Amino acid sequence: MEIEEFAKWLFTEGKAAKTIESYVNDVKGFQSYLQEKLNDVPILSRFSFVRYKEHLMKEDYAISTINKKINSLKVYNDFLRTKGHLSESFIQLKRDRIKIAAGSEDNVDALTDEQVEELLFYVENRSKVRTRNKLIVYLLLYTGVRVSELIGIKIVDIDFLMNQLAVIGKGGKRREIGLRQDVLQLVKDYIKEERSASNFSHSDYLLVSQRAEKMHRDAVRDWLAKISKELGFKLHPHLFRHTFCTRLLKKGVDLTTVSKIAGHSTVNMTARFYIQTTKQEKMDAVNLL
Repeated sequence: MEIEEFAKWLFTEGKAAKTIESYVNDVKGFQSYLQEKLNDVPILSRFSFVRYKEHLMKEDYAISTINKKINSLKVYNDFLRTKGHLSESFIQLKRDRIKIAAGSEDNVDALTDEQVEELLFYVENRSKVRTRNKLIVYLLLYTGVRVSELIGIKIVDIDFLMNQLAVIGKGGKRREIGLRQDVLQLVKDYIKEERSASNFSHSDYLLVSQRAEKMHRDAVRDWLAKISKELGFKLHPHLFRHTFCTRLLKKGVDLTTVSKIAGHSTVNMTARFYIQTTKQEKMDAVNLL
């Protein structure tokens, strides 16, 4: 009930629908973590907030993601104070947000070619990886979509004749991404075999779960974290996006084209990948001596 109140309060504060969804999902994530740890309906406190922040850091969430969640909980704290459920602020952004070390803002991690190959061999194992999850890896690796865009893909967004995927990105901006033949074939196999046998075969969304007609982003993250332990290297959705951009740039695709495919707001954002790639290439060249 409190979450519903929170959503209504955000609406009256003039927040956009996407912003409300983001805040609510972050608060739900916080509550789920505490319910699992405390077996009780959790309340926001300094103790519970610090434990959750430590949990996110331990799970290797990106700093920007952790700071976004901290911001959401600060807004939730404000709501609880406004409604009289709490009497104080437990979160102060200046103190609690994680600071990024100077000079490291543009460091971008990407999977190596060897890790990509190992991952592709891993998802070939039908006894370990179902078709839907293999498709998730292929879409992340070969389209560079954000996890929110991935779970939002509808079947009508795929043009099977032109081999293209239409993606609605940040700010409602639409872009089209070409689909490799193997990705398109995997989409067809998934729809025909696994998805057609699902309880949600009628869903408009491409990726369905056992319990819902649309996958949740946390389900994608959780599965990638699970197979990371078997593979021996960390996987998270945004790492695939970094890898996608880096691989295109290494293949000689120009910055403007990569920027358009990735749906970056500016070419400067794409240049971060380029800078990191050339830094690594220069280091590799020196190491050859």
